[in-house]
Amino acid sequence: MTILHISAVKSWGGGENHIENLTYELSVSNPEVKNIILCVHNSQFHKRLLDFSQPVETAPLSFNLDPRYIFKIISLCRKNHVDLIHLHDPRAMALAIAADRLYNLPPFIFSKKTSFPIKDRKQTLYKYNYHKIRRYLCVSETTKKVLAQRVDRHLDMVTIYHGTRVEDKDTATPYLLRQKLHIDSEAMIIGNIANHIKAKNLETFIEVAKYLVHDKGREDVHFVQIGTFTEKTPELVEKVKQLNLEHRVHFLGYLPGASNFIAQFNISLVTSISEGLPQFIYESFYHKVPVVSTAVGGIQEIIRSGENGFLSEKGDYRGLGEQILSLLTNPDLSIKFTEISQRALLEKYTTSIMAQQTLQQYKAVKEQNIPPQSRVI
Repeated sequence: MTILHISAVKSWGGGENHIENLTYELSVSNPEVKNIILCVHNSQFHKRLLDFSQPVETAPLSFNLDPRYIFKIISLCRKNHVDLIHLHDPRAMALAIAADRLYNLPPFIFSKKTSFPIKDRKQTLYKYNYHKIRRYLCVSETTKKVLAQRVDRHLDMVTIYHGTRVEDKDTATPYLLRQKLHIDSEAMIIGNIANHIKAKNLETFIEVAKYLVHDKGREDVHFVQIGTFTEKTPELVEKVKQLNLEHRVHFLGYLPGASNFIAQFNISLVTSISEGLPQFIYESFYHKVPVVSTAVGGIQEIIRSGENGFLSEKGDYRGLGEQILSLLTNPDLSIKFTEISQRALLEKYTTSIMAQQTLQQYKAVKEQNIPPQSRVI
């Protein structure tokens, strides 16, 4: 079986990490499955995959329906006798549909990785309900509910938690955060890994810092944020300056192997207003770092507030701040949270489990369709 994975995302984030993990795990457990990744040429994702062990193809994508990308999809399907196309983002979906209108492509599987609502527009609804999509793989039950509001074929929707790879975890970093940022050994590091986009709501991350440092007088906390800078970054930096938090809030930008730094955090803080289910939480579970998060997307499916982490409403910086204080003043609670979370991770949320569940869907869809040699090539 040959699977063509299509990504039209130019940055690097959790969705791209999922593609990397999925294809790697299948290469180890099921080498008879050939996985080909098509991504945007010279994108951050492409650069990340330069030394990847699986086949990687690229094409330019200068605008949404760039014909060079469309014809690359067709070419790869013809050349490799692709059995299934796994679409990993909405733009990839649009490109594959355009290619299918020109050439009869194999069936599609679409991964819904966010809990963003689908717009009620004719063109968008046509895309999401396209007849070639035979399975919708949802990152969480919450994501599935969002999808079901706009897609009619509910029986074709399956929830598969992405999880994280446990075999490749490392704590090696080019420097120690405490040394680089001159953080006292007794101080606590509140960490976050997220790109600077609206959904991650890093404004609340800053507000939590302000609440703890200025309102609660905690001089023993530092807030470290790792993630790709965007057009939103200057306003975040300005907000830090306005609140006189330059020595307490540290934006480090994109760092290769960012998850290795998690082991240096005392608490992981998620302030998103919309999520599928962030890798950052899974990786915090692995490194036994307690998580304080907003209750959005699929997060509340893997964190039970007060049992293996803390949850607050989105934008509630005071609630998040008070929950951080509870962990800072109760080390035994942190130990309880992290032990439960790591055990759940190893039992239910690993990429090897995710890959086998995904493979089951590949096989089921393939069995429903005409063998590729019977198609007109």
